[in-house]
This record gives sequence, structure tokens and C-alpha cells, in this order.
Amino acid sequence: MMGRRAAIVAVGSELLTLTKVDTNSLAITDVLNALGIEVAAKTVVGDAPDELAACIRMAVERHALVVVTGGLGPTEDDLTRDVVAAVLERPLQEDPALVEQIRERFTVRGLAMPESNRRQAQVPAGGRVIPNTRGSAPGLWLSHDTGVVILLPGPPSEMRPMLEGPVREWLAEHGSPAHLMRRVLRVAGRTESGVDARVHPLYTPWAHEMPAVTTTILASGGVIELHLSTVTSDAEAGRSLLDGKVTALQQVLGGDVVSVDGRSLSEVVGDLLRATGATVTAAESCTGGLLTALLTEVPGSSDYVDRSAVVYSNGAKRDWLGVPSDLIESHGAVSGPVARAMATGALTHSSASVAVAVTGIAGPGGGTSAKPVGTVWFAVADRTSSQVHALCCRFAGDRAGVRRFAALTALDLLRRHLTGVPLTVDWRVPEAPQA
Repeated sequence: MMGRRAAIVAVGSELLTLTKVDTNSLAITDVLNALGIEVAAKTVVGDAPDELAACIRMAVERHALVVVTGGLGPTEDDLTRDVVAAVLERPLQEDPALVEQIRERFTVRGLAMPESNRRQAQVPAGGRVIPNTRGSAPGLWLSHDTGVVILLPGPPSEMRPMLEGPVREWLAEHGSPAHLMRRVLRVAGRTESGVDARVHPLYTPWAHEMPAVTTTILASGGVIELHLSTVTSDAEAGRSLLDGKVTALQQVLGGDVVSVDGRSLSEVVGDLLRATGATVTAAESCTGGLLTALLTEVPGSSDYVDRSAVVYSNGAKRDWLGVPSDLIESHGAVSGPVARAMATGALTHSSASVAVAVTGIAGPGGGTSAKPVGTVWFAVADRTSSQVHALCCRFAGDRAGVRRFAALTALDLLRRHLTGVPLTVDWRVPEAPQA
């Protein structure tokens, strides 16, 4: 039986450039996870024999299962087959049947097989060939004293049929029956450290229980993700176990939890709007339409998004939304009174039932001691209420980061308004400047 942890090595100097992304590792991870195998390490290495040998050697020493993609072509820089054979101390032997199979692929296209393609018929002693129905590079399954090394070609169109077919079947045969179960909680309005401070006392003991539950906290574009995972032979028991852990986390985090079922913040807000029959309009200054982009990235969002206004200049705020000029002059465009007036004006000039407004200083210039870069005011207005809620936050980061956080915060404030959760976040300015 193989262990339940694996390493992936993606080979190719092109993967170390800005123009090529390693997508094979994601597909491999998906298949391994479905079989209850956790990916403990991923490495990208160029076509340098010494570097590749070091990576393969370390992976083999530390993990019972190693999956390698790339470097199985016919050229001199396709070194994976040779390097792995050397690390495992297996002599390479030409497989005559493979030579003929490769030759036939050229023949049916009216071409002569180049001699360089004979390299692809080299098989380390004891290796099991994985047929390639889409190309000339066969895969290889190499069992050794402490585990298995699988070699797969780099082109995704060749690699994936092999991965989904014989590789998946063979892994299922050689592994113990297990399921890797995962749940994801999305949390908004809190920093990564703020979330961890609340849930750390809960999840620390879980890693020592049987079966263990592993918890990972990720900051993902302004929304914090809590990933829970466990390996179990009983899928139903695993689901029940994770359900209990999710409930415990929800009790601690309360209304900051956006979803526990994989939905994004945009999807959750859309579902809330649709369920209540509400519609929304947005008035955006510093975010320049990013909030509306989040609202409308969900299919069917035309059911609840009425319209939006990007009012970047003071004149636009006045002309499109009716924000009084003296209000802007007295308090500044980035202020609570102006944010409230923007939200109210957006309602007045639309048929929506709720409006969200955002105005701020994204930087890098424009900040002052009273209103430094990253200062953003938000307001939420509801047609059923005369009260307009406003909130000031200060975000760290560059211009793109401030705008992204502001758009997500505005979306989360809309969620909180719709669910009755207090409009408060970790970035709130307690004593917000009014002018």
C-alpha cells in the first residue's frame, strides 16, 4: 500500500518564465485528492540535470508517491527519463514494441520517424509503460523499495487522459480505500490574524484527534478562507465530522462567516438579493466600477442589479447623483456626509431598493494627515428606511490593493445590511474624520 501523501514535480524551463503556467499540477492534485492522497509538496524545476536530480531525489526520499510531468520528449533537453533512471539506479533499456508504436504514429501521417524519437522508447528497468493515445511520449510507472514514481508527459492534452485513465485506476488498486474530505469557510470583514485569534483555540486540538482534521487559513483577495480537511475510509463519517467542525467555527465567527458551501461573497449577496426580491444600485468613486464588476460576475445578476454610476469627479457626484457642492466643499469628497449623499442620490436616480456608495483615496498620492492614502468611506441606503449607514475604513497596500479591498468591503457591507449583521469590520476607523 502506498502512503497517503505525495509530491509533484513539474519539469520544464518554460515553467519558470512569465509566459507559461503549470496547470498540470492542479489536475494531478484533483485526482490524488479524490483518491484520499494529500499533496504535501509541489516543485517546478528547469531542464537542468543536476537541479532535476536533486528535486527527484528529495521527493523520492520524503514521499512514497512522486508524480513527475514534463521532460519526456525526444530532444536533448528532455531529461526526465534519464535523470529518474539514474536516481533510482535503473538502467535504461529500449523497448522494441514502443519503437514500433512511435514509428506507426509517424507512418499514418505519411512521415518518417526521426531517430531522436527512439529516446522516447527508453524504459528504466522494471518500469511499466503507460500508453499515450494522444502523443509519442509514453508515461512510466516505476515501483521502487519505498514507493512509486510516475512519469507523465508535459502537454496537458496528452497528460490528462493518462492521468484520468490508467494512472487513476492503478493508484486506486495500489492504495488503501480512503477519501480526502474538504470544507471551506469564507470569512469577510476580518484580517487573517483576527480570524486566527478567534478560531485557534478550536482547531489546534483537532490535528491530534482520530481522525485528524487539518485547518489552513488563507487570505484570498480580501476574504479569509478556512480550509478543513480529513482523510477517512468512511465518506459519510467524514462529512459528519467536518459538519461538526464547521458548526463550531460558525458559532465563534458569527455573522462574519460568508459561506460554508463554496459560494463566493458575490454569489452569497446575489442569493440574498434574489431571495428577498431586493435590487441594488451602486455609486462608485475610488473603486471605478470594481464593486459593480463583483456584483455582475454572477450569472443571472440582471435579476437584482439595477444600475451603477462611476462618479469619479466632484462634478459627476453633483451632476449624476445630486450631491450638493457645498457638502463636498465643507467635508471633502472622501467623507461620511458625501458617501451618504451618494447613496441617497443613487436611490433617487434608480428604481433599486438598496444603494451602496464608496468614495476614497486609493493613492499613491492625494492623502493628508487627516485622510491618509487608504481612507475609504462607505454608505448603505435602503428605500424602506430613512437612516443611511456610513462607515470609514483605512486599508494598507498599493493602489490596486486599496481598490480591491474597498470593493469587497462594500460588497460585504451590503451582505451585512441584508442579513442584519452589524456594519463593522477590522479596518474600521473608530474616530472617523468628517472633513
